[in-house]
Amino acid sequence: MTDRKKLKIYIPGVKFPSISLTGNYCALNCAHCGRHYLEGMRKPTRRELLDYCLDLEREGYNGCLLSGGMDARLKVPLDKYADEIREIKERTNLKLNAHVGFIDEKDLEWVRYVDAVSLDFVADDDVIRRVYRINKTVDDYLKVLDLLTEAGIRVAPHVTIGLDFGRIHWEYRAIDLLVKYPIDVLVLDVLIPTKGTEMDNVPKPGVEESLDVVRYARDRFDGEISVGCMRPLGRWRLDFDRGAVLAGVDRLTNPPRKVIEWAKTIRDVEVIYECCVM
Repeated sequence: MTDRKKLKIYIPGVKFPSISLTGNYCALNCAHCGRHYLEGMRKPTRRELLDYCLDLEREGYNGCLLSGGMDARLKVPLDKYADEIREIKERTNLKLNAHVGFIDEKDLEWVRYVDAVSLDFVADDDVIRRVYRINKTVDDYLKVLDLLTEAGIRVAPHVTIGLDFGRIHWEYRAIDLLVKYPIDVLVLDVLIPTKGTEMDNVPKPGVEESLDVVRYARDRFDGEISVGCMRPLGRWRLDFDRGAVLAGVDRLTNPPRKVIEWAKTIRDVEVIYECCVM
């Protein structure tokens, strides 16, 4: 059993909305997502974005996730909102988490205005090809990490356990690569077989097999381990979240209420209404 170090529970939906700056559009049609996760995001237009964020602050929100689908450049086109992002930071105290894709040197000018960058990370060329269907390799992901960390940008890599159609294998290499970087939070998600996608009928990754990855990350990574918001619901989440708390994760997103109450008996718990990378 883990010690009584603080467990931070993150509940972003209350005061930290997710925004898609591309509406429901994405140039990709990934096997695990199929654009499904864009549907539930808020969708202010470019002209509305600044006023939308000013309203968020007036209403007591803590910040927002700036996200969306990828364009033909394999970027979430936040660079086209550089002026708006700068003005949001100048005129509000909102925290901004940016989901970026394959950014390059030209993006460093605007990305300095956000508080954190969330970067999906995959450590297997074949998985990248079969799930995302893009002409990218592990080295391309590492180049983005190099760019951001060398520029002093705070980046939180996200590893999705079971991304390879429910199979778990490449995640261990991902952790081995990521521990070499100056990152303070590593986010572990777990595949949700999502209705209407190519992985609709894929079995959920096993709870214990998924927890083995969490334990491996805990042993290898000196920073904070966060269980992200993407993972199966129901009994699966209940069992996994309990195991993750016992494994010593530092952050846990949207756990069942039963887990929160139980965790309070073995850990010091703080509830935070933000994205888990903040």
